[in-house]
Amino acid sequence: MPAADARLPDTLHPLLRRIYAARGARTPADLDHALSALHDFHGFHGMRAAVVLLAECLERDLKILIVGDFDADGATSSALGVRALRTLGARNVDYLVPNRFDYGYGLTPEIVALAASRRPHLIVTVDNGISSHAGVAAARAAGIRVLVTDHHLPGATLPDADAILNPNLPDDGFPSKCLAGVGVTFYLLLALRAHLRESGWFTQRAIAEPNLAEFLDIVALGTVADLVPLDHNNRVLVAQGLARIRAGQCVPGIQALLHTAQRELAQVTAADLGFVVAPRLNAAGRLTDMSLGIECLLADDAPRARELAAKLDALNRERRAIEAQMRAEALRTLDHMSLDATDAALPFGLCLFNAEWHQGVIGLVAARIKDRVHRPVIAFARAENGQLKGSARSVAGVHIRDVLEAVDTRCPGLITRFGGHAMAAGLSLAAQRYEEFARVFDAEVRGWVKAGDLDGVLYTDGELEPEYLTLECAALLRAAGPWGQTFPEPCFDGVFQILEQRVVGHGHLKLTLAEPRSSARVDAIAFHPVGEHLPPDCRRACVVYRPEVNAWHGESRLQLLVEYIEPVVP
Repeated sequence: MPAADARLPDTLHPLLRRIYAARGARTPADLDHALSALHDFHGFHGMRAAVVLLAECLERDLKILIVGDFDADGATSSALGVRALRTLGARNVDYLVPNRFDYGYGLTPEIVALAASRRPHLIVTVDNGISSHAGVAAARAAGIRVLVTDHHLPGATLPDADAILNPNLPDDGFPSKCLAGVGVTFYLLLALRAHLRESGWFTQRAIAEPNLAEFLDIVALGTVADLVPLDHNNRVLVAQGLARIRAGQCVPGIQALLHTAQRELAQVTAADLGFVVAPRLNAAGRLTDMSLGIECLLADDAPRARELAAKLDALNRERRAIEAQMRAEALRTLDHMSLDATDAALPFGLCLFNAEWHQGVIGLVAARIKDRVHRPVIAFARAENGQLKGSARSVAGVHIRDVLEAVDTRCPGLITRFGGHAMAAGLSLAAQRYEEFARVFDAEVRGWVKAGDLDGVLYTDGELEPEYLTLECAALLRAAGPWGQTFPEPCFDGVFQILEQRVVGHGHLKLTLAEPRSSARVDAIAFHPVGEHLPPDCRRACVVYRPEVNAWHGESRLQLLVEYIEPVVP
């Protein structure tokens, strides 16, 4: 555990000093969540060309069509673009989101053909487009200009768009490479507003210049949902968005989704956005059409927002049932292979396929199995025209998109298409080449790691001093975020006496623990399947946990959320 950095404020709680230092925070500036701490939009290489395109459309009242992705980042990017452009004076802006089952990912020629029926002058991609060479070409051939905004890693060549905005382009100077798609969209809107202000747009048309900070609730949701690293710039975006949500200054759709999950606005955390709101929003794109989620975010009428949130909640319950069945089938496949995470015969890069699996849920299954076997996993489902669609999830040290690119280079034509990030990616391939791909993928992953690198490692903030095992410190940690990817929520480990244990709900383990140094009693819960292997007669256990505030019927109590537990043999 790194020592607390002396440059952090002396007034900071000692526990927070230790936790922040362990996450690389070294100075007060690292903890500054004011909007003034955001990077300037001028760092984007393609910003000028992008702004000129949009400004021309506004000035000439040309039609703008936003084409988004079918996940929460794409949905928030689309809703943000439509809402903000309208407040900036655009009178002719709409969105289109591909149905994943009919059109697949990105700006494909097929989605361009659908878009062309709406006669747009400009297509703006959000959270996609950086690999859409054919789609961009089809749009331009149809006389439609294209502005690509994306954050995914580019390939060796770029599409021939009129303008491209992506912080991960090789020559881009924007300091933060971790923006989600919604973050890129937000920066584009900041730059457009500045351009319109300088040109006298707002004065000439008697338009009130909008405060774009009003849209940070949407930006925060998309940023957290897409699991991008929460570097300092992203923490500012999320912290500002959370502040607006807690103050009740969020769009009716976010408020309705939180209400559906019985979350109080004033107590909302980044984890609530990631584990409560995002899954409900994503359920639309996974099972039906993300337009439902976008419409929820665009709704200005509270009853309409609640109606759409209820539909999203129902879809999410359906998604959970499908995922549970698919996960069980995947685990049975592993059992049939007689393999577990410690078996040397287990592939380093594991591929799983079931002809009955749902395309929209394979990413969740890949993530669950990855957590169990501690190695990159790709889950495949059947698609159209003899293709399989795969969703990959990776582990630290294995950049999954680069692995797929290496496979594509080694075996040209094996993968039909691919794209993604370091930790998650998607791909398509011909069904008859699945076995070949599985072998090549495993071989490529073996070139990245050694067997020991795939051992499951759980990092903690060490033991928590008995005097900090309190409701007050749990509340302090909750308020000290935002926590997220690469800036993880604090968790601790320690050996506890088990006073009571019982199974509640759907296999969850409710515990009463005693801290041995102070004998203090504390409640804990291990959600299934974390505690499933704890013997009923266990009296001492090593516990990895997060202190949390458990509010129930108006009363708040300390509860430990158990991330991992194992018996301690006397």
